[in-house]
Amino acid sequence: MGNRAVFVIAGPDGHTRHRSSHGAVALDLDLLAGPEVVLPYLRAHAPDDSWYPDDMVEAGVLADPSRRLLLVFAWEGPAASLRTRAAGLELLRLAWPGWEVRRLHDGQSGLRAHLGLAPQERDTDVCPGPALEPDDEELAGPDPLVAVVTVGTGRCHVLADIGDHPVEEGPALLDRLRDAPDHGRYRLRADAGIHVDPARRRVGWWLNTARAHARTVGRRWPGWTVEFWEDRWEEHVRASGGRFTPPAPDRAAALADVRAQALRRWAGPRADVRARLVAALPHATIGQGFGPSVTAERAAAARAAVERAYAAAVGT
Repeated sequence: MGNRAVFVIAGPDGHTRHRSSHGAVALDLDLLAGPEVVLPYLRAHAPDDSWYPDDMVEAGVLADPSRRLLLVFAWEGPAASLRTRAAGLELLRLAWPGWEVRRLHDGQSGLRAHLGLAPQERDTDVCPGPALEPDDEELAGPDPLVAVVTVGTGRCHVLADIGDHPVEEGPALLDRLRDAPDHGRYRLRADAGIHVDPARRRVGWWLNTARAHARTVGRRWPGWTVEFWEDRWEEHVRASGGRFTPPAPDRAAALADVRAQALRRWAGPRADVRARLVAALPHATIGQGFGPSVTAERAAAARAAVERAYAAAVGT
C-alpha cells in the first residue's frame, strides 16, 4: 500500500511525468524548498508513461517553469488541516516568488484537465464515513478527521472523514442521516463539510484536500443546485446559521508550525532508498516509485528557502 503522487513538468514543448509510490505524505513540505531545489528533485523521480487512476492519486504537482505556474494538491500535510492550510499556502507562495501558485481542488482530474486531456472514467461506488456520536473520541484531537453536515435550519451531523465526501451520496445522504445523532452545533475543526437546504433544493460543499472529478459532483443531485465552495469553509459557517463555527486559524501559530514541519522534513540528506533495497535484495523485483536521494547541500538550500519564506511572512 503506497501513497501515490504524480509530478508533471510542463513547458512549451509538452510535458513529462514522474511518479512516486510513497511521495504523497510530505509533498506540501517538500514544495516549501522552493523551485531551485524542488524542480531538480521532482525530475529525479522515475519517469512515468502512464497515469494512475484519478481516484488513487493522493498528491500531485504540475510545475511549468516557462509560465512560472505551480499547481498542487495533497490529501495530507498542512493542506489537509483547517488549522494550517492557509498558512501553508502563504508560505508556499513566498517560497516560489514570481510564480503563480494554485491549489487544485479536483486532484489529478483537474491536473489532467489543465493539460487538455480527456477525463478518466470515475469510480461510481460511494463509501461514506459513518455518523459519529457527540462524545466520539475522534473529536478530542486538535484536527478531528471529520466532515460536518448541516441540514436546513435545525440539524447538524458529524461524520468520520474516512471515505468519500458526503456530497457524493446525493439526496440519499438525507435518508441515511434521518436517525443519525444530532450534534446541534459543531464548534471544532473539520476536514470537510456540506450544507443541504431541502426547502430550496440547494447544496454547498467544501473540503481541505482534493476530490477527483469534484467539478462534476452536481450530477449526483439531479434537480438540485449544487455549489462547490472549494476550501472556503467560511461559506458553510454562513449557510449553517451558526451551527458550524470552527475556531479561526491562528496565523502566527500556524506559520510557526508549518515552518517547523518543513525544517524537520529537510533536516539533512536522504538516502536513495531504492538503491539500498537493490543492494540488499539483488534477486528481488524492486519498483521504481521511490524518492531520489537528497544531498546535504540540497537539504541546506531547502532549509534556507523555508526560512526566507517564513521571514517574509512574519515581516522579519
